Amino acid sequence: MSSLRNALPRRAHKERAQPESRKKFGILEKHNDYVVRARAFHRKEEIIRKLREKAALKNPDEFYFKMINSTTVGGVHRPKPEANKYTEEELLLLKNKDMGYILQSMQSEKKKIEKLSSTLHELDAKRPNKHVYFAEDREEAKEIRSRIGESSNMPGLDNIPSRIKKKTASSYRELEERKQRLQKLEKLYGDMALQKELKKPGRKRKLREDETVNPTSQPVYKWRAQRKR
Repeated sequence: MSSLRNALPRRAHKERAQPESRKKFGILEKHNDYVVRARAFHRKEEIIRKLREKAALKNPDEFYFKMINSTTVGGVHRPKPEANKYTEEELLLLKNKDMGYILQSMQSEKKKIEKLSSTLHELDAKRPNKHVYFAEDREEAKEIRSRIGESSNMPGLDNIPSRIKKKTASSYRELEERKQRLQKLEKLYGDMALQKELKKPGRKRKLREDETVNPTSQPVYKWRAQRKR
């Protein structure tokens, strides 16, 4: 009987819409809308209750240095700026660590570029023909040479599957991206090395363009010679 009852057509019950006299109040809230609104209200109410409980149980003599080392801006705690947090020696040590990490990244990129280049070079390079042909006379030798020349001039890319072509193209894109990344790392390493040298003691001055032997976009400095004791 249950299967027969389910087979019979049933009347589709529609939810009541907002009456015409109450159109100014917007769409009539349905039960599902009420459930979502009620859950959100009770969740916020529970959060407020827990915060009041924490505030009531808080020790009035509790003290943290963050209370005096931070400020409140728009209801958000922000720490005070610490300009002299690190000494010159500590800053130099941090820069040395950063330079070491960049140098390690450069070496890793160079190895990956060399590996990719060698792989792509082997794919692009044509394999040498080491087959030995034997001819009875000069006419047969000329015929063999012409046949070998025709077979070598035939394009061999048509026999390569599309899957391998796509993989080769992606490898070339990866190689180009790694080369660009290596250039950026080298430029960054050079800038950091220059800043490190400028931090060292000693009199120095920036050379003009006419004083440099090989003018570059980067500034060139010259240190005054000092006597080593």
